[in-house]
Amino acid sequence: MAFFGSPIHPRGMGPLIRLCLLYGVDLWFIPPAEPWRNGVVEKFNYHYRQKFLSKVAMTSEFELRHASPAYEDTHNSTYRYSKIKGQTPLKALARSGRQLIFPHRNKAPQYPLEKSEEGFYHLVRFIRSDRKLNIFGEMFSVPSETQYEYVVATIDVKEQTLKLFLDNIQVEEYKYRLR
Repeated sequence: MAFFGSPIHPRGMGPLIRLCLLYGVDLWFIPPAEPWRNGVVEKFNYHYRQKFLSKVAMTSEFELRHASPAYEDTHNSTYRYSKIKGQTPLKALARSGRQLIFPHRNKAPQYPLEKSEEGFYHLVRFIRSDRKLNIFGEMFSVPSETQYEYVVATIDVKEQTLKLFLDNIQVEEYKYRLR
């Protein structure tokens, strides 16, 4: 998503967040430096590098844009993930009853995207001894019961709040005005 630039802007909605909210996607940000929390994506990235990028000779972005979807289709219809009970991604998607939504190429969103008026995005964070929650570089003091615990910080775009959850129980709420 290099076209959209950085997904993170302090107290704002970066382009990736705006794009996801436009299509009704709730984003989840895993803790920094903990890629194992996003195993399916990391495993796909590994396969993509090892079985596609390192083996298919391409000389241009045009070739990459045409070869990549074919690899993705093959991967998603044949590779089974334990996280989705041994199913292929396409089989799991079909069984979920959900539909993927992509913008039509002729009606792709225009950049810069407007800020969404509603939606949520979530950040999983570990609280250390200083009891500070880091949200895109902005620090919040958090209750003592969150020390040495993983919490979920949920930003509610409509309410302009940041809600802090420990074990699915809300323990704090902050005003979070989005620019």
